[in-house]
Amino acid sequence: MAARTDPNAPPEIFQRALSDIRAAPFRSEVIAEEVPAPQRVAPYSAAISADVVVDDVELATGRLVLLHNPDGHEAWNGTFRCVAYVRAEIEAEMVTDALLGAVGWSWLIEALDTEDAAYTAPSGTVTRVASESFGGMDEEPARAEIEIRASWTPTDDALGRHALAWGRLLCTSAGLPSVPAGVVPIPGRRVRSR
Repeated sequence: MAARTDPNAPPEIFQRALSDIRAAPFRSEVIAEEVPAPQRVAPYSAAISADVVVDDVELATGRLVLLHNPDGHEAWNGTFRCVAYVRAEIEAEMVTDALLGAVGWSWLIEALDTEDAAYTAPSGTVTRVASESFGGMDEEPARAEIEIRASWTPTDDALGRHALAWGRLLCTSAGLPSVPAGVVPIPGRRVRSR
């Protein structure tokens, strides 16, 4: 008797990709967990959220969404798309630096290249945010943040590398020193499933 397959189950290629992302050994400062993914962007999607925490202080936060359309998508130039968001506090004087956008974007490209995450069609924005408080909040210090929103199409099956690149981007944005590719600080963390 042949085993029955669930017609509503995601395709095997998506399940393997998700398993690869779940197994990604993030740095110990990166606390990641699966979160609900957008449902209308692609037939199949998954998402993880993470915070970079050092000494109980959150230095950066972000989200990585994996989209899959078995029929492909013309704008993606493939069947998978990674969509990333990273936000981190920066020094207030950095927000006026004309090169901040280019530097933030270079962090993404460098992270993908360092993790050997093969990709095509990268796109995105780097936003700088400066906040000052007034009135009843005038004693709050001025804040500056960088936000990186990006997407790219993986051209390999090693989706864990793409998750590690996003984790590297989170850590770079948080100001943590780089760890050489292939080196996993102990203890490494993996994505917690819901």
